[in-house]
Amino acid sequence: MSCRNSLAHVQKVVEQLRLEASMERIKISLTAVDLVQYCLDQRRSDPLLTGIAASSNPFKEKKSCVLL
Repeated sequence: MSCRNSLAHVQKVVEQLRLEASMERIKISLTAVDLVQYCLDQRRSDPLLTGIAASSNPFKEKKSCVLL
């Protein structure tokens, strides 16, 4: 890596670190409360909790024809 490439890389890293340092931080205790409330509010429409109706499930197994 040449000096120019190295300098450009370091400048990008410093710029990224400055951006991250300037972001507003929120305490995890407050964020967790909001996240739990959001999950509780959305639980009725969550297919992992309620399942998917067989009529609208694109992954259900196809019916097979069985001859006896």
